[in-house]
Amino acid sequence: MDLNPALLQLATQALDLVLDFKRPADAVLSAFFRDHKKLGVRDRAFVAEAVFGVLRRYRYLSVVVPAANPRTLILAWLIKARGMSGAALEKLAKPELIDHIRTAKTDDLPLAVAAELPDWVVEKLRATTDDEHILALGRALQQPAPLDLRVNVHKADRDAVLARLAADGMSAEAMPYSLWGIRLKGHPAINRHPLFLDGSVEVQDEGSQLLALLLGARRGEMVCDFCAGAGGKTLAIGAMMASSGRLYAFDVAEKRLANLKPRLARSGLSNVMPQLIASEADTRVKRLAGKLDRVLVDAPCSGLGTLRRNPDLKFRQTPDSVAELTRKQAAILRAAAKLLKPGGRLVYATCSLLPEENEAIVEGLLGEGGFTLLPANELLAQHKIPLDTGAMLRLSPVTHGTDGFFAAVLVRQSA
Repeated sequence: MDLNPALLQLATQALDLVLDFKRPADAVLSAFFRDHKKLGVRDRAFVAEAVFGVLRRYRYLSVVVPAANPRTLILAWLIKARGMSGAALEKLAKPELIDHIRTAKTDDLPLAVAAELPDWVVEKLRATTDDEHILALGRALQQPAPLDLRVNVHKADRDAVLARLAADGMSAEAMPYSLWGIRLKGHPAINRHPLFLDGSVEVQDEGSQLLALLLGARRGEMVCDFCAGAGGKTLAIGAMMASSGRLYAFDVAEKRLANLKPRLARSGLSNVMPQLIASEADTRVKRLAGKLDRVLVDAPCSGLGTLRRNPDLKFRQTPDSVAELTRKQAAILRAAAKLLKPGGRLVYATCSLLPEENEAIVEGLLGEGGFTLLPANELLAQHKIPLDTGAMLRLSPVTHGTDGFFAAVLVRQSA
């Protein structure tokens, strides 16, 4: 593409807005593009790629520039990540800056810089794994995520969807673990495809799809997605239930539940009941105590497992914010646990990499009595899914090609 000073300046402005880390990068970019409506498709694509490219390699790029500011960081990204030549950049930067970036020594970077993770995250990970794995994890999280689809089994069949996508010139393959999953090559505009528009497919990471499988909801049951958000997992659960029974979709954010409505309409499901709640202690929650067969708690978390999609999250979380999240996670899990009948199943999940948000929360509930752990590897084996990470599910972009996910399956003991 023709990179000119005006386009570089626009990318610099966008990155400057993102780097205060007060709002999600994708939301900041959306607002930026609304303010610059005349930008063409290619120019928008460059600005977005530059911003997210810098966020993915921010610590490394900050090392190779003489002074880290939005403009020099983008130039460093163009040279170091995009491989742009000095000749192509001569109208945009002084030769001394280009030479400094190209010759910067990066052979002996600290682990946290090489892994593109905050120092405090590396220290927490070191409690359970070695430096080699942390580096591999950090590098995997620097790669853009693939585009994953879930086939809506209430409406469509995976083989038929694969055949249709192939006929339409899209390269796609069945996922290795999810029974409903399809992974696309590249990032085609799937939201304009008839299969998306009629609700036959939804965009959903493979890890999220496996949560619905672990929950194992059946026809006619009473089920709750306790932190439903925009409802991706709700819809997967509802399809498993063949649109029968009753499926509550709780969330504290009206905007997120509003995003569920068009997806729900496309899905063809009639068993989903979205409900806005004030907190986990809402009366709408309490009146279901002891009545439900299954509850999914995809808890609010640090999101550090989703850095392939949201690289700015690592700069927007802190040890204090994680400590606050763990208090919230424990409270939500206890409230959700009270909804289950004896013998009912609870799945607790996060997209975090940190043990304090994952195993520690589950072990806290188990320590209070009344619940037993149902081994996730045994449940997956029943579905003939070749995935064994032990009694609790731990997914990693390094090993599994998914976001970083954690899940544990608990059963309420009979009275």
